[in-house]
Amino acid sequence: MIATKAFATPAPDADLAPFQIERRNPGPHDVQIEILYCGVCHSDIHQARNEWGNSIYPMVPGHEIVGRVTAIGDHVKNFKVGELAGVGCIVDSCRTCSQCSAGEEQYCENGMTGTYNSIGKDGLPTYGGYSTQVVVDEKYTLHVSEKLDLKGVAPLLCAGITTYSPLRHWKVSKGQQVAIVGLGGLGHMGVKLAAAMGAEVTVLSTSDSKEADSKRLGATHFVNTKKEGSMDALKNRFDFILNTVSAPNSYDQFLPLLKTDGAMVLVGAPPEPSAITGFNLIMQRRTIAGSLIGGIRETQEMLDFCAEHNITSDVEIIPMSQINEAYDRIMKGDVKYRFVIDIASLKD
Repeated sequence: MIATKAFATPAPDADLAPFQIERRNPGPHDVQIEILYCGVCHSDIHQARNEWGNSIYPMVPGHEIVGRVTAIGDHVKNFKVGELAGVGCIVDSCRTCSQCSAGEEQYCENGMTGTYNSIGKDGLPTYGGYSTQVVVDEKYTLHVSEKLDLKGVAPLLCAGITTYSPLRHWKVSKGQQVAIVGLGGLGHMGVKLAAAMGAEVTVLSTSDSKEADSKRLGATHFVNTKKEGSMDALKNRFDFILNTVSAPNSYDQFLPLLKTDGAMVLVGAPPEPSAITGFNLIMQRRTIAGSLIGGIRETQEMLDFCAEHNITSDVEIIPMSQINEAYDRIMKGDVKYRFVIDIASLKD
């Protein structure tokens, strides 16, 4: 076993603090990675504070991991020592069900193994990227381009794939009209990716302060949805709406903006249900759907797409010692647009 420095929380009402964990020695198909940066996802907070009711303690969060390979198992074929590598939200799955066979491990019929807050096949809890190193099966390890700023690559492993997957699944392409609801950690990636796919992007936000950033990120239009009558001219306009908002919001407010056969896809999970008027779907054969991250194959496709188009997340780098403060700032919306931990600060 490999002694590894980490930051963990022992309970839902406790701060994260220094903690030592044991990583397994690399097996024949494993890749050992020295973690350089780890993104901070809002779901880290939900799980650290047991807001979803499934938390396992002590918990080491973090599923937006990038670093360098330091060792490989004897049968590893696709990674070499010294290469950059990444680990996202999934570190294992059953590998045999129809979803896994289709490369959709996130929907594994027998339950995927999360990078943290899961129980692995060895019966032990998984620990995430708020740590100095990780050991992962090569099938769940990702190649990272040397072209991009590694700090901004880390959030691609969750925020990037969470927005890329629905854009690809619903075949967003050149010339389409796309709206992004919310300009936060997910929304800012949605704007960048949709624009790179050739869509004309409109940001729908409740804050005028987001307008300049929306244009800088690649949006052509910006609409403050709180202003009376602001959406009247948008009815039947969009081929696709990506709703990234996790706060309570009215789906009925946005459905009339879709064209015939248009789709609104949810990647945010508000704590309260939103009523949907049947006629908002029926009259134009509109669709409302949801999407969860992506499989390993699609996540690699996303990383390659981002390398080709020079796309990374907008990040603020923090030392590990500031993680509790960062959680508080995320809850206040005080970040543009993702925190990323410099893991060198944990090693020190």
